[in-house]
Amino acid sequence: MTSTHAFWLAGREAAGEDTFDVTSPWDGRLVGKVSVPTDAQVEEAVAAAYAVRDEFAATPAHVRAAALDHVSKRLVERTEEIARLISAENGKPLKWARGEVGRAVSVFRFAAEEARRFNGGEAQRLDTDLGGQGRLALTRRFPKGVVLGIAPFNFPLNLCAHKVAPAIAAGAPIILKPAPATPLSGLVIGDLLAETELPAGSWSILPVANDKMPALVQDERLPVISFTGSEKVGYAIMDSVPRKHCTLELGGNGAAVVLADWASDEDLDWAANRIATFSNYQGGQSCISVQRVIADASVYDRLLPRIVSAVEAQVTGDPSDDATDVGPLVSEDAAKRVETWVREAVDAGAALLTGGKRDGASYAPTVLAGVPADVTLSCEEVFGPVLTVQKVNGEAEAFAAVNDSKYGLQAGVFTHDLQTAFRAHRALEVGGVVVGDVPSYRADQMPYGGVKQSGVGREGVRFAMEDYTYERVMVLTGLAL
Repeated sequence: MTSTHAFWLAGREAAGEDTFDVTSPWDGRLVGKVSVPTDAQVEEAVAAAYAVRDEFAATPAHVRAAALDHVSKRLVERTEEIARLISAENGKPLKWARGEVGRAVSVFRFAAEEARRFNGGEAQRLDTDLGGQGRLALTRRFPKGVVLGIAPFNFPLNLCAHKVAPAIAAGAPIILKPAPATPLSGLVIGDLLAETELPAGSWSILPVANDKMPALVQDERLPVISFTGSEKVGYAIMDSVPRKHCTLELGGNGAAVVLADWASDEDLDWAANRIATFSNYQGGQSCISVQRVIADASVYDRLLPRIVSAVEAQVTGDPSDDATDVGPLVSEDAAKRVETWVREAVDAGAALLTGGKRDGASYAPTVLAGVPADVTLSCEEVFGPVLTVQKVNGEAEAFAAVNDSKYGLQAGVFTHDLQTAFRAHRALEVGGVVVGDVPSYRADQMPYGGVKQSGVGREGVRFAMEDYTYERVMVLTGLAL
């Protein structure tokens, strides 16, 4: 391994350096120690990435694709080990952690495929006007420069993959800052990249504290920032560097709309089970988890008890147990915040139908109805296993309720009617509409992102590659077309 790739190394190889402990949110046990890069090492990583940017942009596609394929294959080989690491540092139930590894496998595979076909160039004849006679324009995409990827704790492997893989595929050097609470999964990517032949400096994993982030954000050698996290931090980053390119994947308060035609017992059972599962998966710590159910009055009374029953059937407990559906939140402070918001809603008149109890970092899956529109739970992203249910009259009122939010990430619409699906796609102010299911579906190759306060730009491998690059035109003159 070359020295410019040495910044990801874990604490066991960092004798004499500062380290920090990574502990389990479930039982507080030590999961691992991580070495903290010194200021000199951070500077070395940034300088190396900046220095290699032209070389890396010119690296043959097959070299970048081979490295990405290697990471994908190695993730498959180490699936169980990495899944248990995710579960230990994040508190995510093992069944969901395995799924996250599988998604990261796909992200690197998609990136390898895109590396082979991206930027092939497009020819445009210019002799459509007299002044363009004998001229041809050729357009290709080139990296904007080094990417600073800042990843969150909730998908500690896959959201790091969504920063790293598209950058490598596009030929853009990447500096990855994983979340301080969950750095180990991101460091695994460094472990696997160190086995490849990518140019030295083309990637670095820097598990630095959040207070080091502003200096990285401001560094002019890092012209592209890809951030996934809170609305407050994301827009603070954008405001601080108005001339940089920022992709922000921020919060949401995902709505699942159940319309009048979704009315059979089978339909309602399906909707209730999907809603219960995806309001609580990852402990509700997903930007597209179901936070709001908006149900037509004609199905509301039959749907609500089904949702409560399905939520109560979720198995909570030790995330390392294969039977567990819902583990702890990332920290006790996070669980206390959720507890405070639920208490505020109940004090304001909301009906607590199930849950509402905290035990350390764990918060019981919770359902509320009649939640006032002005309480925090209605206005903000809860990022916890809490669900609100609202009754509406008709499609127009349902769609208006979805849009009555500062967020606009994804929405789910339970309907069988194709015309209704297209009306929802036109009317809903969100980045994605999922028909016949909850808003929590994400295919890692599709464009993913939001509108309003849910961010700017799109992830999804090819779409992130477009974000990381710009189009450059070459005009050829004197051609016999």
